Amino acid sequence: MSAAGSPAAGFRSALRLLADRLPEVRPVAGAPALLEQLPGDQEPPHLMDAEVLEDATLRARPVPGDPEPGFAAFLDGTQRSRVLGWAGPAPVVYGEVAAAIRVRVERRLVAWGTPLIERHLYAPLPYVPAGLTSAFAGALDVVDTARADADGALPARHPALLLERAKVAVSRDREMVERRLAERWCDAEGGTLLVDGGLGASEALARTATVVGLVKTHRTLFVSDEALDTLAALPRGARTSAFRITTGVRAPVRSWYLRLREPAGHDVLWGLVRVETADDASPPTARADAVSRWILAESAPLAVPDARWDRLLYGVWNAEQTMRAVL
Repeated sequence: MSAAGSPAAGFRSALRLLADRLPEVRPVAGAPALLEQLPGDQEPPHLMDAEVLEDATLRARPVPGDPEPGFAAFLDGTQRSRVLGWAGPAPVVYGEVAAAIRVRVERRLVAWGTPLIERHLYAPLPYVPAGLTSAFAGALDVVDTARADADGALPARHPALLLERAKVAVSRDREMVERRLAERWCDAEGGTLLVDGGLGASEALARTATVVGLVKTHRTLFVSDEALDTLAALPRGARTSAFRITTGVRAPVRSWYLRLREPAGHDVLWGLVRVETADDASPPTARADAVSRWILAESAPLAVPDARWDRLLYGVWNAEQTMRAVL
């Protein structure tokens, strides 16, 4: 469904609409590559110091007790986008986003509700034919990827820049459907939900004690330069001290690093995840230890043959497979 609730056209249907109604836009030939597979600008890797909550400085802490299941459900989202056609140097992009929850019932993972799916066109409206939006009325909503900045300036018509803006817009919509589905779970259920990714983009989720975020990529490491050796030496089954993440662009959360796999023979980020929970009044040590035991319990069975198996929990992988079946 589109955001407006009208039936959304698939990629081939959208391609036919484009060819029939907008001959001035050149449709792509063959099967275009997914934008998610193309190289693009990434956030430069960097360190960001954070306020340590448990110790004077960040240190390694073995997680006490045996791993034990504690999550009722797992949420993940996905996106898929590709160029539909070109108006000169301006790309018209077809994008799909989805989010799904898998709930544990008698040690099996089953669907909770139905996945949220949205399909849109993404185009720099100032640089494409004026009839684009009306040509797809009732089939696909069009998202403008060339909105002016605070000074009223439009982005340059560089095709790579406009493609990157489309990919960012698709990612933003994926985060929105993930957040909407997670908030729907919180309104309806009482069990703890594990979300693939951080919580800070949603004020509501960042304040909810029954939601845990799991971050698998580490372009930003929330440690000081002095604490890097502690993080690099973190053994399997251990976590760092809990710390607070507060930045101007996201809600504050409590966080810590946890090692899921033995890093010997691998790089220092192997099997390393970062956990996010609500920054509430609960004792940080007891909360971090309990949630860490839950996560360690989910490290088996392995999410293979996925290349990210060292950091990818099986419940999240299961949700990914659900979405691949519906997109």
